[in-house]
Amino acid sequence: MKSIWSKSVALPHFEGLEKDLEADTVIIGGGITGLLTAYKLKEKGVDAAILEAAEICSGQTANTTAKITCQHGLIYKRLTDAFGEKNARKYAQSNSHAIDEYERIISKEGIKCSFERLPSYLYTFSDIKALQQECESAKKLGIEAYLTEDIRLPVKIRAALCFENQAQFNPLEFASAIARKLKIYENSTAVYDGKGSLTANGRKIRAKHIVIASHYPFIDSSGLYFLKLHQARSYAIAFEDCGDIGGMYYGIDPGTLSFRNYGGLLIASGGSHRTGESSGDEFASVTAKVKAIFPKAGEIARWSAQDCMPPDSVPYIGRYSEKHGNFYVASGFQKWGMTSAMVAAEIISDIICGIKNENADIFSPARGVAAASCELVRNGLHTADALVLKKLKSPSKSVSQLKNGEGDIVRYNGRTVAAYKDENGVVHAVSPNCTHLGCRLRFNTALKSWDCPCHGSRFDIEGRVIDNPALKNLEKY
Repeated sequence: MKSIWSKSVALPHFEGLEKDLEADTVIIGGGITGLLTAYKLKEKGVDAAILEAAEICSGQTANTTAKITCQHGLIYKRLTDAFGEKNARKYAQSNSHAIDEYERIISKEGIKCSFERLPSYLYTFSDIKALQQECESAKKLGIEAYLTEDIRLPVKIRAALCFENQAQFNPLEFASAIARKLKIYENSTAVYDGKGSLTANGRKIRAKHIVIASHYPFIDSSGLYFLKLHQARSYAIAFEDCGDIGGMYYGIDPGTLSFRNYGGLLIASGGSHRTGESSGDEFASVTAKVKAIFPKAGEIARWSAQDCMPPDSVPYIGRYSEKHGNFYVASGFQKWGMTSAMVAAEIISDIICGIKNENADIFSPARGVAAASCELVRNGLHTADALVLKKLKSPSKSVSQLKNGEGDIVRYNGRTVAAYKDENGVVHAVSPNCTHLGCRLRFNTALKSWDCPCHGSRFDIEGRVIDNPALKNLEKY
């Protein structure tokens, strides 16, 4: 299952770490955030090296819809109410500047990556009041915004909120170009010993600064990110024969889709749910909704992405924690990873270089989250349910009751296992509990994976880790 970007771009490959590494800054994670942070540091004269556990951009960067926008759903009314107009403006300015920075780098390096400026729209079939409030909040923060009913997406809406001069691109073409200018080690998994030391492939890592850009912060001993983040999945499909929709679109009503063009294709995404709480085949749902609008739509590619979700809608960018003063984190980008990656690269490179960044405090991981206490409680209840309550329940079925193509937590030889019966009737059984903190896993039918509802770790049917924070594979039976 490859995204349209992965199908169209061959990324460069890099050797693994084979000797001890010493650098001013070591960045863990070779996705777009790690690449941009290293690029920014190089521009500022700082020696940086990237450690990537697999291959660069093989995780969430390859699975984005690649919108570069400061229009992040209904956010500016919420941020103004929670943080005040001054801090909400910092968020808006940082993300607007991020779009300009992409354009600057693309121009400077002569990168061909289908970058184009386009309007971005939030659309609704019902809640016009929410769009009106968001429009007023955005304009107060200096964003060029207006309400309209005139859009090229062929659906009958109540209203749409337009932000002019946003952007979209091919993320892997961009990443491929900048990666060639950086010091990168692939297939080099960073291991933290809990006492401040890092190794990779058994080699020692020495650095003044360590940047954790691995999507989910994997050091649990400080920062409490496992309490302050949950993860959510969404599903994207590229279709042909849908025409040009003239911009980027994001539906604010439950169950609506996000759209953009790429070349002659339409990319539609939706079906969002908390990881571990899939309700069925989300790809089929996206397809049905697209065909209701574009009857001739033909599928070209399908893929799924995972996003870290902070309780107050603002990413965590800055120093990892008081305990880890020379460590930095970039996470919690929600569904806006491309813009947030550039914001993170700007802020973290400035901190490392001793440059004052006027907008950094709104993203600080040390900020209070009292305004989001309800979301924190909800995260805690999900964890308690999967960590304790689900384990107390005996499975309702045995492995013999599984149908071909079905996965579930079942009884097998007196023990509880996570079992998947493939199309040939072969059973693949693994431990039912996540190797991160032990939460009970759930089966994702659309992706054929075992997903953790607590913190978003994912495993394939053989028990191999797909997504962190888990670092160890499941025991296989």
